[in-house]
Amino acid sequence: MMTTRLIESASRVSGARALVQALIDQGVEVIFGYPGAATIPIHDVLMEAPIKHVLVRHEQGAAHAADGYARATGKVGVCLATSGPGALNLVTGIATAYMDSIPVVAITGQVATFKLGTDAFQEADVTGVTSPIVKHSYLVSDARSISMVIKEAFHIASTGRPGPVLIDLPLDVSLSETEYCRISEVTLRAYRPTVTGHPLQIKKAVALIDAAEKPLIIAGGGVIASGASAELQALMEKANIPMVYTLMGKGTFPDGHPLNLGLLGMHGSAYANYAAHNCDLLIAAGMRFSDRATGKTSAFAPNAKLIHIDIDPAEIGKMRRPTVPIVGDARNVLSALVEKVQPREHSEWLSCLEHWRKTNKLSYDSSNGEIMPQEIIEAINEATNCEAIIVTDVGQHQMFAAQYVRVKRSRQFLSSGGLGTMGFGLPAAIGAQVGCPEQTVFVISGDGSILMNNQELMTAVEQRLPIKIAIMNNGYLGMVRQWQQAFYNRRYASTDISCQPDFVRLAEAYGAVGIRVEDRTEIAPALLQALDVKNCPCVMDFQIVRESNVLPMIPAGGTVEDMLLELD
Repeated sequence: MMTTRLIESASRVSGARALVQALIDQGVEVIFGYPGAATIPIHDVLMEAPIKHVLVRHEQGAAHAADGYARATGKVGVCLATSGPGALNLVTGIATAYMDSIPVVAITGQVATFKLGTDAFQEADVTGVTSPIVKHSYLVSDARSISMVIKEAFHIASTGRPGPVLIDLPLDVSLSETEYCRISEVTLRAYRPTVTGHPLQIKKAVALIDAAEKPLIIAGGGVIASGASAELQALMEKANIPMVYTLMGKGTFPDGHPLNLGLLGMHGSAYANYAAHNCDLLIAAGMRFSDRATGKTSAFAPNAKLIHIDIDPAEIGKMRRPTVPIVGDARNVLSALVEKVQPREHSEWLSCLEHWRKTNKLSYDSSNGEIMPQEIIEAINEATNCEAIIVTDVGQHQMFAAQYVRVKRSRQFLSSGGLGTMGFGLPAAIGAQVGCPEQTVFVISGDGSILMNNQELMTAVEQRLPIKIAIMNNGYLGMVRQWQQAFYNRRYASTDISCQPDFVRLAEAYGAVGIRVEDRTEIAPALLQALDVKNCPCVMDFQIVRESNVLPMIPAGGTVEDMLLELD
């Protein structure tokens, strides 16, 4: 029988029961996990709990699903794995969440405390392995601390700059008896993120904004994390400031708005990169000056003064020294700027940007009659009215999606940015669909990426999740092949993956629906058929042109002057 409480405060219970009750007290609704000997006590208690346990088919899938759940909902995602190989299989997913500042709590079983350091069966120092890729980690040695550890972990994961926290729970601690006490508040003296920008820095920033003739905002993932989209829009519209976004910042402002110039960086539009190169003031909000966004950082926006807003003081000045640094939550800082800046027109600057936009439009050549990846994405936009949650894998399809997907709100475009993790898409979409059951969820993947974690189709089928999976199948590891074409004289070493399964039959073997699309006239009907599938995933195998390229392209470490508009 399900209950919101497994135990009462001051009751003596097992460590595992205390753990699950602490998760309930934190409002956890779902855990993505895979059992093993060291987590049997936890899974046993979960059978009685109101927490939904989604059984994945590989622990990496659990970490990505928790990540996708967090990205789509804004809540903390939770994953659970056993000791040794189970815990280590979470590592790629934990690193993915860390690089993109996603709040995840990863719980791992561990061998008994008296076996630690003895090379016991399925022992691994997971706290040591993950120390560079988590905000904090706990090795729980006493069951009495479990409720406090859970409270602290969720607080750390979800506040300041979000990120993953690891809790390693030895088997004997799970089995030992303790008195459970619910923790209502937590205070960490060494962890007090600054959330309000300093008034003097706000004043300096306002003066720069009011004086600028060619201002530009770069919105990063921190704007989404802080829920600052409304404040961003208010600042843009009050002072007529255009914006570009990083990959992680897609969704901070509706695509298609006249002030939104779209994606910046290596595969950003030419006009977005021209805007950054020619602005006289750069307002960077919640972004970390990634090399994929800036290229050669020292030559990025060479004539611009810089206002850098970030909740993580370690990011400010790390890659580029700001004129005005502001440590604080993006929502609070942008709100303060909106209140104080003066209305402006910037008509000459906006006219210049519009000229660049009209003369450097994103385009593709479909004259050869083969299916182009861009037209699939445009068809998804039309079929979903740009309302679906879009989850991508990593590769050419990811960049095509970043360029051509049109989103209307934050938490609608989910992608592995910093780590660039192939195999992220399907399990992350499972997390997104579980967290947002009323939303349509699309995965845009490639024939390379989908095979990285295709076993999670079984999870989606078991959970009756109507995820739509669009595979852009060109028989290549497309992004690597593109670099080989551009820089290695078309020496396609180890990138031809035309030896592959029949994806339609593979989908059907899992119990999903499979559709093969070989002609452009079949694109729209396939998408409509997929949207009609309600109780299981639908896999669409789009046979696309083999050697399409993502353009524009700024080579790694290059500048706007090095931008490639074609490869041959």
